[in-house]
Amino acid sequence: MSTQLTERLSSAWISLSTASPLPWLVLTMAVYLGAMAVYKKSGNRPMLIPVFTGVVVIVGLLLVTGTPYTTYRSGVSLLGLMIGPATVALAIPLYAQRERIRQLWLPITAALLVGCLVALFSALGIAWLFGGSAATLIAVAPKSATIPIALPMAERFGGQPSLAAVAVAITGISGTMLAPLLIRLLRLRDPAVQGFAIGLTAHAIGTARALQINPTMGAFAALAMGLNGVATAVLMPLVLAIVPWI
Repeated sequence: MSTQLTERLSSAWISLSTASPLPWLVLTMAVYLGAMAVYKKSGNRPMLIPVFTGVVVIVGLLLVTGTPYTTYRSGVSLLGLMIGPATVALAIPLYAQRERIRQLWLPITAALLVGCLVALFSALGIAWLFGGSAATLIAVAPKSATIPIALPMAERFGGQPSLAAVAVAITGISGTMLAPLLIRLLRLRDPAVQGFAIGLTAHAIGTARALQINPTMGAFAALAMGLNGVATAVLMPLVLAIVPWI
């Protein structure tokens, strides 16, 4: 009886969500707000960041209801449209830090080049060691760039965009979780240094977290995220050209 009831509920939900995009949109926002409440109540524990817990809940719901990802994606397309305005809004904290950015242009440039190259080569090397195909290697290479840059880059060189999206998401979530521990171990005190490191490795997810902690940290995280996206677009073709196993 319970199995039949579950199947009926699943069928009813799929019919409802297919007819209108509103159910998945409302559900996603409700899950995120719930995850945020749990995160704050836990004392902002890194392992409970809303992006991670929210994704776990949504994926579980997709599996339980048997909903295809394409259906879910079309249902939350409105949220995707908000990425552009949200990214543009990052210019506000960046403008407030313009003098500090001018002073630190040399270490910023050095950290950007090293960080971008390490991200590209490490992704390719790890995937190759585990026996990944050329398409898999190309898909995971831009993992430290934001999704609007990583997906087109992966697709352009023959990678799998869906795999690239997963790699970017895992990188952002794990980077945001591990950042507080690594910052303590490395004894980084300057919010600008902390933010740039987070934005360089954990892109948009890390930047969102940095903005919650400190305005300076958030500004430099946004700077690193933007610069690394450009650097990845420029350096990835060169790296792929010299890597012998692709």
